[in-house]
Amino acid sequence: MKNEEFAYNKSGWNLHMMPVGYLMIEHRLIERMIKLMADELVLNIKNGKVNLSFIDAAIDFIKNYADKCHHGKEEDILFRDLTKKNMSAEHKKIMEELIQEHVIGRQTVVRLVSAKEEYASSKTKSTAEIEKNIKWLIEFYPKHIAKEDKQFFLPCMGYFDKEGQARMLEEFYAFDGETIQDKYKKIVKDLER
Repeated sequence: MKNEEFAYNKSGWNLHMMPVGYLMIEHRLIERMIKLMADELVLNIKNGKVNLSFIDAAIDFIKNYADKCHHGKEEDILFRDLTKKNMSAEHKKIMEELIQEHVIGRQTVVRLVSAKEEYASSKTKSTAEIEKNIKWLIEFYPKHIAKEDKQFFLPCMGYFDKEGQARMLEEFYAFDGETIQDKYKKIVKDLER
């Protein structure tokens, strides 16, 4: 039986962690996928080979996990609640930068999807656009994650009391539902094999 101080929900998440702890755990999974994308870029794409099933998996991960699931919680819950607080000018500026970075990331994924579809339909056998967009993503995510982890997440928790943090964490769990975390952990683990 688990100590009440370390209560867990059905998905195994510690109910007493700060909400940003949940987001930072997601960052570690995103970093693992970005490493796989970097490996794919070096091993295949630069040599003119495209593993379409890997590209599809990477697109799915970035669109549905990194963006809809992870950025969704940031924008729809954390940032929404922060806009109701008397934030410092520095924190407001960083939050605006993060939102803009999310938009640019989405645009890059749209271009990657288009490049992959052109390649798959034999309209072009050039890997240049696929390479360019994957390269952008593997350079973008580490910087974006570092900004959130080191400059934004922890200081922003100071705007919320313990009850507010607990409500936010529960909203994060509800946002994800029962299966999304396990699904994408498995996808990354399988790709790492």
